[in-house]
Amino acid sequence: MRALRYYEEQGLLASARSGSGQRLYADTAVNRVRLIQQLYGAGLSSKTIAELLPCVDAKVSTPESRERLLVERDRINAQIAELILARDRLNDIIDATSKPNPTCDYV
Repeated sequence: MRALRYYEEQGLLASARSGSGQRLYADTAVNRVRLIQQLYGAGLSSKTIAELLPCVDAKVSTPESRERLLVERDRINAQIAELILARDRLNDIIDATSKPNPTCDYV
């Protein structure tokens, strides 16, 4: 619930209020929250997400928003490439150390 309130404060999510003051979300809010969480997980800031969501909602882009999306995608692709290299190095180490060695005390 705290995350939903934060998303509302940042202008990323909207809700209505019931007569008793409870927040009411549209059926589409679940998909919206998933998108917001994915964008946060990808490293975008709340400001960037707030700037991009109107274009996402309208299913259009401006040259600026498209460029921003391309820059973010390229940044994520670079991170993925680095993670793949790290994984491959770990695989090499695992393969190279697959034989038990009684002198290795690491647990």
